[in-house]
Amino acid sequence: MILKLKRTPGLYLVGFMGCGKTTVGRRLADELGWRFADVDNDIEAKIGMRIADIFDRYGEEEFRRLEHEAIAERVRQIERGRPTVVALGGGAFTRDENVELVTEHGVAIWLDCPLEVCRRRVAETDDRPLARDPKRFAELYEARRAAYGRADYRIETGEEPPEEVVRRILDLPIF
Repeated sequence: MILKLKRTPGLYLVGFMGCGKTTVGRRLADELGWRFADVDNDIEAKIGMRIADIFDRYGEEEFRRLEHEAIAERVRQIERGRPTVVALGGGAFTRDENVELVTEHGVAIWLDCPLEVCRRRVAETDDRPLARDPKRFAELYEARRAAYGRADYRIETGEEPPEEVVRRILDLPIF
């Protein structure tokens, strides 16, 4: 295991909505014997509202502030010796303050999933406010790719089972 990961045992999964961060993250944490955390779930639990309702009531900027606080809290827990796989929200890694927190306190892994796979996965839900407009969804996908590219590692994903993605992550030279 690389020194950075030994010092602050945090793996942060980044990528577009619907790329599989939560699904892969849960399985990866199980495989490693680590905790799993989903930042969106942390925010919903703290505020007592769904992410979509937070966006609708308070706007994206307030959500991003809450998101940063939730990431910072997870980083503090990891620094106290709680190895954790953390699934970040799709827009979290577009904010410099979050990139800095994550890359200084663990390893970021980008789950790079094709647009159409992401679109299909989020189509059946109404809890993703930024997926409501198909044109905006595609624009966001393209706009965020450069930000995701700042992750330490990139894993291409798509139609394969989550266990295959986990295997590819475990094959990275960080372990």
